[in-house]
Amino acid sequence: MRGVHGVENAENDDACSGAFSSHEGNGIEMTASAEDAERSQLELSPEEMLALASRASELLVARISGLSADPPWRGGTREELEPLLRSAAPEQGRPAREVLDFAAREILPRASRVDHPRFFAFVPSCATWPGVLADYMSSGYNVFQGTWLGAGAPSLIELVVLDWFREWVGYPETASGLFTSGGSAASLDAFVAAREAAGGPERPSVYMSDQSHTALSRAAHIVGVRPEYVRKVKSDGRFRMDMAELARAVAEDRADGLTPIAVCANAGATNTGAVDPMPELADFCEAESIWFHVDAAYGGFAVLTEQGKALLRGMERADSIAMDAHKWLFQPFEAGCLMVKDVRRLESAFSVEPEYLQDTQWGPGHPNFGDRGLQLSRSFRALKVWMSIQTFGVAAFRRAVAKGMELAERAEVYAIESELLQVANPASMGVVCFRFNPRDSGLSNEELEAINKAVQAKVISTGTAMTSSTRLRGLYSLRFCILNHNTEWTHVRETLEAIERFGQEELAN
Repeated sequence: MRGVHGVENAENDDACSGAFSSHEGNGIEMTASAEDAERSQLELSPEEMLALASRASELLVARISGLSADPPWRGGTREELEPLLRSAAPEQGRPAREVLDFAAREILPRASRVDHPRFFAFVPSCATWPGVLADYMSSGYNVFQGTWLGAGAPSLIELVVLDWFREWVGYPETASGLFTSGGSAASLDAFVAAREAAGGPERPSVYMSDQSHTALSRAAHIVGVRPEYVRKVKSDGRFRMDMAELARAVAEDRADGLTPIAVCANAGATNTGAVDPMPELADFCEAESIWFHVDAAYGGFAVLTEQGKALLRGMERADSIAMDAHKWLFQPFEAGCLMVKDVRRLESAFSVEPEYLQDTQWGPGHPNFGDRGLQLSRSFRALKVWMSIQTFGVAAFRRAVAKGMELAERAEVYAIESELLQVANPASMGVVCFRFNPRDSGLSNEELEAINKAVQAKVISTGTAMTSSTRLRGLYSLRFCILNHNTEWTHVRETLEAIERFGQEELAN
């Protein structure tokens, strides 16, 4: 394509490089020293850039290689960090190598190591190296991917990766979406589309399980749903949305003049890994003409496995799905994604065409991703997924996801067979919850909570592992989320043994 929409590409990179490096014929003659004088004060020489990039790579590879020997968590209070990191902005700079080394020594390590093989807290993230390099390359090329004009090939790669996701989920060819910062942004974009699909009602309501992530409540508030109309539907004994409670809530709200705009299902609830009854929810939403949204932020990529596909049956019927590739697809943050069954719903909700963007309208087949969501200025997030899949192949990712589910199931069996542990909720989608509770201990729930809190603190303070806790049926429980492709059974078993040991020590005190 030429003219208004661009210029012909150069024959090759060498020709392009030569065109910019040669001074012949331009009437300008510069000596080497003159070139140095003309260089921007915000620019480094090619030699300096290469040296710094090499140093950064050395530091990163050393960190990754030695990760298992480090504690999974290292933090610091504000009072501890202020003297180390607080300073006025310097008027004059200092050597870049010195700045880089300080960041690697004093700033970056003082944080959770979410890619550590014994990081079982919250929802971990363990990035592949091609994904890291993709972010580096994309930043270096400084890709603006809000429009096709701004980034043709990157936009096509995003479409390609979205089609991979579409096929894995089982969506029709009408489906597509966009990459976002994460599940929060993806659900926000989905709720905008849901609100518009419902005609922008004055009194909208949204429904989700009492186990749903707070990101869904926040997204609903942002799109104009009053807090009291964000309905938290009671879950059943398996922490799945209760269908009878949902039907009752929707019927009552309709009678009160509210307009239900979305029902949200969990495809891997954060607390327990529970999966809501999606076939039944799909039937209900279809009958009630309500947008069906699935929060599959961490669990969605389980569809790569046969077990996960069975657990997530019905997700392909949702109007929209939020998924995070920086979780169970092993990418660096930020790699969220929103898939919409009919992408035209998304584009009609977000598309605007101001005069200053008139040159970016290239017609059918050339989507502007800025017309599919909140962001116009957006980075090339899809490259990391593309490079990782191209490097390792889907089969390797399938095995890694399956391993996480298997390890959680083995942890459940260990807890069942232990005389000292009690399962709080069966393993599901890589998550298992349990607590220290010796058989026939006769301890009250208050006593058990105090012991388990002390055990949790000791697991972290000793550098054994990073775990988090939750409450299930009102009881304090320890929680493992096992998603790291580098985690082995040894890491899990040794952590469980440490929990048993620490619990016994607390009992003895």
